[in-house]
Amino acid sequence: MQFVAGVDLGGTAINYTLLNQQEKFLIEGLFEHPALARQGPDICLQQIADGLTLAARKVGASADDVVAVGLDTPGPASASGQLSARGSTNFVHPRWAGFDIREGLAHKLGKPVSYLNDANAAALWGHYAIFGSNSRETSISSIIGTGNGGGVILDGNVVKGKNGFGGELGHVLIPYQSIAGTSDIKPECNCGRTGDLESLCSLTAIEKNILPYFLPRYPGHELGKGDLHQAAKLVRGLAEKGDPLSKEVFRVQAHALGLFFDEMVNTFDPDAFIVGGGALETGKQFQDWFIEQIRAAMPTQREEQAGIPIYVMPNGDTAGARGAAIEALKLAREGGLA
Repeated sequence: MQFVAGVDLGGTAINYTLLNQQEKFLIEGLFEHPALARQGPDICLQQIADGLTLAARKVGASADDVVAVGLDTPGPASASGQLSARGSTNFVHPRWAGFDIREGLAHKLGKPVSYLNDANAAALWGHYAIFGSNSRETSISSIIGTGNGGGVILDGNVVKGKNGFGGELGHVLIPYQSIAGTSDIKPECNCGRTGDLESLCSLTAIEKNILPYFLPRYPGHELGKGDLHQAAKLVRGLAEKGDPLSKEVFRVQAHALGLFFDEMVNTFDPDAFIVGGGALETGKQFQDWFIEQIRAAMPTQREEQAGIPIYVMPNGDTAGARGAAIEALKLAREGGLA
């Protein structure tokens, strides 16, 4: 019994999946293990190895049966897995700065390891789930979380770029001034830009930019009675229940995505768009409304482009691990291991 593993390493939790040579996932849902990333590389890498043993045991196998591992982490990092000299966004221990996490894990496990950033891994899974493993299609994914990640898949492969920053779609500037009802908003991103996708389409954007803009128009609203950081986390649930202010927040996010997707239509002429992340971990009715709002904000396209489908990311909570496993299977096949 041989298979590859997908390891989605976050700041506090590691999610695992296992994929066999017939491209069947052996773990269907979440299989998590504490990350301990804050304790530095040595402890964290050992924790990944320990969790991999438990994941293999879950399917009645051994970690020795794993022929290759796919790893994904938050960025910024190079295409080969060397974290930024300033460290990773969610790994605060100083030894992470400049650390080659792919090489470190390969040495720890004694196995070949592939690397993607977490958004690219999710994008790869979304593409694979929709088009299959041998596709030649192009897809663009936007992952709406605390920030906004993304991915571009061409001919079934992730576009990484020279320095690993390919697919950093959250920092593409959009013509936000055209979003109805927000003519004088000045959305600032933590990266220092004004008006990129992340500045309007992320949880951070809700807290920093959108809620402060709309709350004065809704005096006495419950979201204005407490801390903005906590209020931002409540918006999705209230929007799903039909709260007018909260739906306005998500209308702005959807329209920002519509403008961004229009730019991508004219850059890649893709076969599909995929939207994922916590913003869409909702019921189907809200998801359908959100997709309709995205499409309503896209300027009129050529007839041939007007029907480009917009999908919700399938299996969103396991998307990163699944995409990492798909990348690992490619590595194993190229090396004659699978």
